[in-house]
Amino acid sequence: MNTIISFFRDYVAWLTIPEFTITDALEILIIAFAFYHIILWIKDTRAWVLLKGMIILGIIFLVALVLEMNVVLWVFQNAMVVGIVAMIVIFQPELRNALEQLGRKNILSSLPFENQKSRNERYTEESIKGIIKAVYDMAKVKTGALIVVERNIQCREHERTGIPVDAEISSQLLVNIFEHNTPLHDGAVIIRDNRIVAATCYLPLSNNLLVSKELGTRHRAGLGISEISDSLTIIVSEETGYVSLARDGKLYRKIDADTLQIRLQEASKRSSDDKKLKWWKGRKKNEKKVDE
Repeated sequence: MNTIISFFRDYVAWLTIPEFTITDALEILIIAFAFYHIILWIKDTRAWVLLKGMIILGIIFLVALVLEMNVVLWVFQNAMVVGIVAMIVIFQPELRNALEQLGRKNILSSLPFENQKSRNERYTEESIKGIIKAVYDMAKVKTGALIVVERNIQCREHERTGIPVDAEISSQLLVNIFEHNTPLHDGAVIIRDNRIVAATCYLPLSNNLLVSKELGTRHRAGLGISEISDSLTIIVSEETGYVSLARDGKLYRKIDADTLQIRLQEASKRSSDDKKLKWWKGRKKNEKKVDE
């Protein structure tokens, strides 16, 4: 009995519940809220790619630390300050956009347990059918078009270069936007979560030297946005009427309606499902990859 009492006195008595106040609860809520929105920001911007790169560098640093690679450690130590400054400069637009969103955000509406069903799918079947119908209606009459269909990484920086639309997706509206001699026909349309968010947006041009010289600015812009985001970009040629797709820095030409539907359905899946889907399981015979 004395042994048990001695054990509790020496090893268990110090295990007491700490004092918990309202201030502590508020601190936990504030930190949890901040971390939640930081994770959302990383997920929706190019910062997610940066985070994966930082994880790889962290693994290399740990290996160098364990194996005592002094030269590698010296490089890491001297590059740390420069790397932090470089990240701030590179991601300045995303950081500014995050602060702007925080300023106009409705805190209650941003809680994670709201509208969970709509988060499982980005685009409904009606939206996908509307996009496909508009694309091939424009292809028949050789109306040039450039449509950016967002996935995980949002193109907020390029959205600000255009004119806000914020309308439901419909084939009639898309065709009307790209109609010749209309105020919104020049530039790209950006689509996000069943909404046409902006039109006449300026996109970065690709510097890929393998792109065919017969392709113009519209195709280079579609390829350029695919190099810096995971978006699916649809291009309708004004000269030939061909429909092309750009993603992951690759351009696929002469896409038919069935293939476009499959790719849009894949783009509609959330990130948890994206890992299960392989992007290109084999192109059809009438598809042509530009850099082949």
